[in-house]
Amino acid sequence: MKFGIGFATSGAFSDPALLGHLAVTAERCGFDSLWSVEHVAIPVPHTPYAGSKDGKMPGGDDVAIPDPLIPLAYVAAITKTIKLATGILILPQRHPIYTAKEVATVDLLSGGRVILGIGSGWMKEEFDALGIDFHRRGAMTDEAIQALRALWRDGTSSFAGKHFKFGPLYSCPKPVRKDVPIHVGGHSTAAARRAGRYGDGFFPTVTNPEKLKELFGIVRTEAKKAGHDPDKIEFSCMARSVDAGNLKALADLGVSRVVVNPPAAKPDALTRGLEKFQQEVIAKV
Repeated sequence: MKFGIGFATSGAFSDPALLGHLAVTAERCGFDSLWSVEHVAIPVPHTPYAGSKDGKMPGGDDVAIPDPLIPLAYVAAITKTIKLATGILILPQRHPIYTAKEVATVDLLSGGRVILGIGSGWMKEEFDALGIDFHRRGAMTDEAIQALRALWRDGTSSFAGKHFKFGPLYSCPKPVRKDVPIHVGGHSTAAARRAGRYGDGFFPTVTNPEKLKELFGIVRTEAKKAGHDPDKIEFSCMARSVDAGNLKALADLGVSRVVVNPPAAKPDALTRGLEKFQQEVIAKV
């Protein structure tokens, strides 16, 4: 089992000193990945956030949410092994040509450590502010995934879809591995199907074991339909608490990575929390 840190660049961790402390300490303690989040802006009012009782974003609607990729480039410069992941980048809000360039650049700077976690988004008002049709976001996400892979291949790239069309053109630099793993986020049936058809991984935003089992089953079924090996799709999930019992239950479902939130937002307490997790969980897995 691998362990990641979620919400690693937002809120208090938008401060570069604290982000750097989190990244270096997490790497030292054996965490495999840091996961950033994205909202380019929070309209007021907006569709209620499903993860809170009052419908507001974690930390409030005015919480600092930096760009999901730029802080990962900063982390790349001060770390050596920890993977740099977006969890998630709202893919249909970005043109794939720009996204391919930015992701490949961070991958190059980090020596091939990027995981591109993507989602289709849930806040309609954010799409409205950007002038993007919220109801087309699913189809745009599917096309953008395919376009990214075309742009990352050697030589010139071309793509012809309903929403994106380009090429032939050069998009350089290429990622270190000539590709970047794409992990699909979300907890809907559509997200699970997308992960099976197009993804290298699936990262649902639910913790209930029965719901995870249902979603993972959809992913595997869709992968088989698409001619993909379902055993090659990596399953990650969030966890409110971690112990030997629930880790075994998650592993039995096929989960290979558990993502937890930073244990504190002050440097000394953060160090103690990460070291405690290393001693009590990572060292015993």
